[in-house]
Amino acid sequence: VGSLLSSYGWYILLAAVAIYLLIQKLSQSLAARPSSQPGAADAAVEPDAVVRRQEALAAARLRMQEELNAQAERYKEKQRQLEEEKRRQKIAMWESMQEGKSYKGNLKLNQQEVESGASTSSAVPKSKPNKKPLRGGGYNPLSGEGGGTCSWRP
Repeated sequence: VGSLLSSYGWYILLAAVAIYLLIQKLSQSLAARPSSQPGAADAAVEPDAVVRRQEALAAARLRMQEELNAQAERYKEKQRQLEEEKRRQKIAMWESMQEGKSYKGNLKLNQQEVESGASTSSAVPKSKPNKKPLRGGGYNPLSGEGGGTCSWRP
C-alpha cells in the first residue's frame, strides 16, 4: 500500500477531487430540475393567465401590423406623387422640344422656380460676404516663391 501511494498518490488525490466536484455539480442540477416542473404545473393550473397573455400578444401584433400597413400606404402615396411629377416634367420637356426650345434650359428654369418658391416661403437667402483670398495672387507652390520659409532649389 505504501509503495502504491508513493508512486500514484498525486493521481489518486486528483481523481478524488474530480469525483467530488462531479457529484456536487450533479446534485445541484438535480435539485434545480424539480423546482422548474412545478412552474409548468402552475401554468397549466392558470389557463386564464395563459389566455390573457396570448390575447395581449395578438393585440400587440395587430397594432404593429396596422402601423406597418399605414407606413406602406404613405410610402405608396409619396411614390405616386413623385411619378406624377416626373411625368409632368417629361411632358413639359416634350412640349418645349416640339416648340423648338431647349428642353434642358426649360428644365433648369422649372427647377429654379421650384427652389425660389421654397426659399421665399422658408427664409431669405443669405448673400456671401466679400472674402479676401487666403494667399496672394502671386503664390505658386511649384516655383518656391511667395510662400513660406521653405524653398526648393533644383
